[in-house]
Order: sequence, then structure tokens, then C-alpha cells
Amino acid sequence: MYDAGDSRQVMVDQPFVLQLWEDRTRGEQWVASYDTKGLTLLSDEFLRIASNNAVENGQRIFEFAAVQPGVHYVVFEKRMGWKFTAEDRRLFKIEAQPPTGN
Repeated sequence: MYDAGDSRQVMVDQPFVLQLWEDRTRGEQWVASYDTKGLTLLSDEFLRIASNNAVENGQRIFEFAAVQPGVHYVVFEKRMGWKFTAEDRRLFKIEAQPPTGN
């Protein structure tokens, strides 16, 4: 389930973004699962890609911040409104470093 290309090195208390493609016309929606002791969700937005038709697809933009140093994981499941199981799953490994002092 884990892909080594899906890892980020971040600093504690510094925002970072994870983006996923989402096609709302098909009923897709990414749902994030993570330990709230290590990460906090700052925002969750959808950036629609302009097109000439009624298709609503674009980038789902999740902004997080690590609240403590260490290794944390965010699991995204692509959910469809009429299905009980996830259509797709993505795992991000977040390595949070403590803030550097001056």
C-alpha cells in the first residue's frame, strides 16, 4: 500500500499541501484519515479545472501542519457515494522535523 514516492519532509508548525485529482461528476471524494495528535488539517478545498462542459473535476487540496516531530501517516481513500468500499487508496508518509532555533 505504501509507495516510497509519497513521502514528505516537513517542519513542525509549517503548513504543507497534499493534492489529489478528484472527479466530482463521477461522485468521487477523497477522505483523509490521520492521527490528530501528530497532524492537524488547516484547510480542505477543491480547485475546479475550467472546461467548456458540465464536468466538475479538478484538484482536491488538503493543507496540513505537523504539531509534533516524528513520522506520521495520512491515508486518503477515494470514496464513491454508492459504494461501501474505497475506489482507490493513497498513503503519504510525513516526516516532521522539529523547528530550528535561531
